[in-house]
Amino acid sequence: MKTLPIESIEKYFLNLQSTICDGIEQVEDSAIFQADQWQHANGGGGESRVITGNIIEKGGVNFSHVKGDCLPAAASAKRPQLQGKPFEAMGVSVVIHPMNPYVPTSHANVRFFIADPDGSEPVWWFGGGYDLTPYYANEQDVIAWHRVAKAACDEFDESYYSRFKAWCDEYFYLKHRDEQRGVGGLFFDDFNEQNFEHAFAFMQSVGDSYLKAYQPIVERNKDLPFGEAERAFQAYRRGRYVEYNLLYDRGTIFGLQSGGRTESILMSLPPKVEWHYNYQTKPGSPEARLGDYFLKPRDWLQVSGRGE
Repeated sequence: MKTLPIESIEKYFLNLQSTICDGIEQVEDSAIFQADQWQHANGGGGESRVITGNIIEKGGVNFSHVKGDCLPAAASAKRPQLQGKPFEAMGVSVVIHPMNPYVPTSHANVRFFIADPDGSEPVWWFGGGYDLTPYYANEQDVIAWHRVAKAACDEFDESYYSRFKAWCDEYFYLKHRDEQRGVGGLFFDDFNEQNFEHAFAFMQSVGDSYLKAYQPIVERNKDLPFGEAERAFQAYRRGRYVEYNLLYDRGTIFGLQSGGRTESILMSLPPKVEWHYNYQTKPGSPEARLGDYFLKPRDWLQVSGRGE
């Protein structure tokens, strides 16, 4: 097996981290990202960048490149023969929690794994994607989000969008609530199709398209008026985000299982959140419409976009 360009992969991730931070700072009028470098006990490390401002209540863009002697179960679920093997993992993870409830929360992640890197046949794969979690949703934003996601896929294989959109709907699902976390996007994992060059280029296409999808949505909605009622509903819905990340998210579980930096791993959690016993939305309200209409897997590229 030929040597993989680990340095080139790392360079891409570092550049992506900076590009996303620059793009988020363009829509934030009062703050910039603060960087925090850290070291992993078993080798490698990373840099966490966090922003708190008037538009972005809390946002994080993390880069990590870690090594370990024992691949955790969260990263070897589909390849149990690799469990316990040495590994190397790197990637960029993004979570943006805006202040305005009319601006959706967004999440993105792109990553690379190699197991048994010094063995005779190392096993490598890419993963990633992005998803959107609105509070007061509108079809224009959701359709635009999915159009960008499809364009990022179609250059490589026109089947990828439908495959990875469906995987995203399946993955970001709260089983104990019987509901979707948001309106989806893309999710892929254990990806090494065709050859390394194809897989690496596809992962880059997904990573590069995140800002194209999200930045216009922030710009369109960040100045919409809101009050305490909208903020309260946002805090309630953020509770679902917390539940998902702590119970199901493979990245969170892998980070904790591999002895990662807890402060960086839990950066994804929102700053203010509420839980209410037996909470019920008013029928016909915008709050009810989120669950009744938007939090359902559907082909958003076939929706009219007129809010019907």
